Amino acid sequence: MSDFLVALGLVLAIEGIVFAAFPGLTKRAMTHVLETPDTTLRLVGIASAVVGVVVVWLVRG
Repeated sequence: MSDFLVALGLVLAIEGIVFAAFPGLTKRAMTHVLETPDTTLRLVGIASAVVGVVVVWLVRG
């Protein structure tokens, strides 16, 4: 459980840094996400999840 909380904290820290350092770029990215078809977002989400699981599996192996 502590690993999960550490991972969640890292996600929040990285997102916070991105929003603080590049607010304009983040807004433009969100606009592009809204214009992207659901199918594309779904495929990117699945691919990201698979890559994330593989990375964790390789590191924790």
